[in-house]
Amino acid sequence: MIYVFTVLWLAGWVLAYRFRRPLPAAIPGNLIEPSIIIPARNEAHNLPKLLDSLNCQPVKPREILVVDDGSTDRTAEIASGMGARVIASQPLPPGWRGKTWACHQGALAANGDWLLFMDADTWFKPGGLERVLSPEHPGALSVVPYHSVRKPYEDLSLFFNVCMTAGTVPDGLAGQFLLVRRDHYQLAGGHESVHGRVLENFRLAEHLRDAGVPLRSLTGKGILSFSMYPEGFRDMIQGWTKGFAAGAGGTSRGTLMLVIAWMIGLMIAPLAGCITGDWLTWGIACGSCSLQVVWIGRKLGSFGWWLMLLYPLPLLFFFGLFGWSAIRSGRKVTWKGREIHAD
Repeated sequence: MIYVFTVLWLAGWVLAYRFRRPLPAAIPGNLIEPSIIIPARNEAHNLPKLLDSLNCQPVKPREILVVDDGSTDRTAEIASGMGARVIASQPLPPGWRGKTWACHQGALAANGDWLLFMDADTWFKPGGLERVLSPEHPGALSVVPYHSVRKPYEDLSLFFNVCMTAGTVPDGLAGQFLLVRRDHYQLAGGHESVHGRVLENFRLAEHLRDAGVPLRSLTGKGILSFSMYPEGFRDMIQGWTKGFAAGAGGTSRGTLMLVIAWMIGLMIAPLAGCITGDWLTWGIACGSCSLQVVWIGRKLGSFGWWLMLLYPLPLLFFFGLFGWSAIRSGRKVTWKGREIHAD
């Protein structure tokens, strides 16, 4: 059994290696100037941090567009006051999702040759924008944001973040950040081609590949951060439920098997200790798993040390919510005041 565990444990280091994707060095004065497009629905609490991070960058984008998707808060007022051009979204057409419709309208209104789509709950680290604007990108670039954990319940997202990153890096698209040339975007059909999808990033990645556009993605530590579901535990449950099972289904089979193998190995260690009573052997195994989870987790977010050391807790939470997401797939869930069908 210990040999099986060791092989499965090593799968975690294979995942960790895949997360290491350095960017080419940016050449000052030779950077692309993207139009930044931010779809926003009731994002008054998030936009100031993102827009302030953009205003503080040593390099500037061509323009910043905030597409106000029917907000009932001060989203439009805040965006305009901080220098962004606000576009009031037209009524949501049948079959479209709010985000894809907002992104589509933003792309039509933008005047740059490069389009940078960003979620409103992300923000750049100092100098982060410059690091992604190298003209050497052969196609589309995506960044999985570093999870800036602010509330204890967010620590439970640890393994969801691992799976999200594994399904994206090194050659997929993250839903929070996409930098793409306008002609490549149009060649792939843009957001119109994925207008009804909750996890539009997986489907858009497929269309870009079919159009022959190279994809590259990397982890965002030191470049881009986000605070996931800061409005409460219930908000986090709804967010992961709305499409996580479909996201797993959109992940390549090889990557999915690698993640599953690693998670099985993580569970074998404590279970074998309980069953055999050999806590010397399996205690060492549990310790090696804890250290591995800490190392990987800190690459992806500022997760609490204590919860990573007690990794079976967030792992069991992951299994439970993943199962619930699979059950809810295709059913109506509530997200940002709208009822949608989970992918």
